[in-house]
Amino acid sequence: MKKTNAQILVIDDQEDILFAAKMLLKKHFENIYTANNPKNILKLLAENEIEVVLLDMNYRIGFEDGREGLYFLKEIKKISPHTIVILMTAFGKVETAVEGLKSGAFDYVLKPWENEKLVQTVKQAVENSRIEARKKRKKIVSEMTSNRFFIGNSTLIKKAYSLAEKVAKTDANVLILGENGTGKFVLAHYIHQQSDRSNNAFVHVDLGALNDNLFESELFGYAKGAFTDAKIDTAGRFEKAQNGTIFLDEIGNVPSHLQAKLLQIIQTKTVTRLGESKPRALDVRIITATNLDLKQEVLTKHFREDLYYRINTMEIKLPPLRERLEDKIPLAEFLLNKMILKYEKGKITFDEKSLHQIKEHAWNGNIREMENRIERAIILCENDIIKVSDLDLEIITRYEENQEDLQLSEIEKITIEKVLTKNECNISKSAEELGLSRAALYRRMEKYNINNS
Repeated sequence: MKKTNAQILVIDDQEDILFAAKMLLKKHFENIYTANNPKNILKLLAENEIEVVLLDMNYRIGFEDGREGLYFLKEIKKISPHTIVILMTAFGKVETAVEGLKSGAFDYVLKPWENEKLVQTVKQAVENSRIEARKKRKKIVSEMTSNRFFIGNSTLIKKAYSLAEKVAKTDANVLILGENGTGKFVLAHYIHQQSDRSNNAFVHVDLGALNDNLFESELFGYAKGAFTDAKIDTAGRFEKAQNGTIFLDEIGNVPSHLQAKLLQIIQTKTVTRLGESKPRALDVRIITATNLDLKQEVLTKHFREDLYYRINTMEIKLPPLRERLEDKIPLAEFLLNKMILKYEKGKITFDEKSLHQIKEHAWNGNIREMENRIERAIILCENDIIKVSDLDLEIITRYEENQEDLQLSEIEKITIEKVLTKNECNISKSAEELGLSRAALYRRMEKYNINNS
């Protein structure tokens, strides 16, 4: 019979009880600790990851009211809320045990106990402990993803977040510029959180992934009967962001004929659902983002000049990782800790060679690429040490000197070709590694005349 790798603590002032409990439980669980004095609880909890405590309710001869057990139960829950407590009491003292359940105990067992019942109760307690631990880890990961994120110490990133803090308190439209994976979504969400609209909706729209045929119905909404599948009146993304913030990502990829419709909404602060004629008033903060050079797009007539000036009341540029040298290692450590929580791992570290590789790597995919590589490394690493081979960074190395004279478009084309070759032209994998939607990758392949074969 395979034992459960769990840490159980039994506390009772009778040595024969401790001995019997240990002999029984060690057949089913890896680590059994015992103590005959409840005053040792704090020390034992501090030194070990105790999941379940079996706690006797009486410790002094002549005092059988269970008050000591209730006192130590509350102390345990105070210093280690995640630890599950099972009370042990003599027959006839059930009322006090029930009071213990109201104070946070998981269950109680009567002495003398039935062996099978005691083991099953402890097993259930261990399972509950781990369910709660998983919930706690998921909450921490969620908080790290949404509220707690890595900013960094480089001058450029500090400047970007300083501008974000200043503009957040206003309703000015913000345009965020930066390469794929530099954290444009995170910065947009940060601006929303720092604004007076933080208690209302934050709606993210990936314009690059929207099919042209669905563009209007998704953004503006539609009335029942507006088209074949319009079964009910439906609000669009702009309406769903009412009193909050809408984040229009990849705005540089919106086709020219649809740019005019966006401009109208921004200028009039109204939206008209498909199939309706009456406009609806909007109170929405607009944040946009792109990895394209919009000024160049305006010059080449690919982006409307009037829309460009409407969306960039404040323009914030996010630097690529290759311009944030001092942030690479701290960011890698931050992402490593995030993934450790996600996969419920113990302590994992980078070896010296992998740290050197992280510092030297170009990170063309920026933060998204680093997060992807570290997640992969955590899954593959052995002995809790991440090596260079686990990161798999050999394929894409730092920019070579002779590339400095190339246009950014040529660098982007070369990068796309390398990633497609690496992934054997698998569009989904390549798009994910490059931090693009499938639609956006197809557009770039068409732009650079890259053959899928």
